[in-house]
Amino acid sequence: MQSSEVISVNIWQIIISILNLLILFLILKKFLYKPVRAMLAERQSAIDNDLKSAKEAEKEAMKSKKLYEEKLRGADEEAASIVKEAKKKAERKSDKIVSSAKEKADGIVKQARADAELEFQKAQSDIRHEITEVSALLSEKILEREINADDHRQLIDSFIENLGDDYDGNE
Repeated sequence: MQSSEVISVNIWQIIISILNLLILFLILKKFLYKPVRAMLAERQSAIDNDLKSAKEAEKEAMKSKKLYEEKLRGADEEAASIVKEAKKKAERKSDKIVSSAKEKADGIVKQARADAELEFQKAQSDIRHEITEVSALLSEKILEREINADDHRQLIDSFIENLGDDYDGNE
């Protein structure tokens, strides 16, 4: 009979164990479960706030990015217009320099032609003078007499003038 006592079920002990379990559950619920739930809710709201802030920051970053890209496009267009204007200015300056150089070159050519013409006329005058002198000497020797030098020069000058006219007409 002792074997039935070892296996026996004591109802009072079961009720007390259930009551202990229930009291322990209520104590844990009051002191542990509610604070843990409140802490979890607090953490969840902090996480939600962080996510909301992150989304707002992302939207703000996207706006800033779009604004930056627009400004960059504007800067590119402005740089292109500056380069275009600089090219136009350089072309105008180049044209001015070229036209100035052409004017100077034309002036130099005109001056050279005028100088050459003066030299030609001077050389022609010198040659006429030399011819006159030589002709006078030759005439004097041929005639072997002295003639009036002024008359002789006048004769030779008119002869040379006729020669010069004939020479100019042949060109």
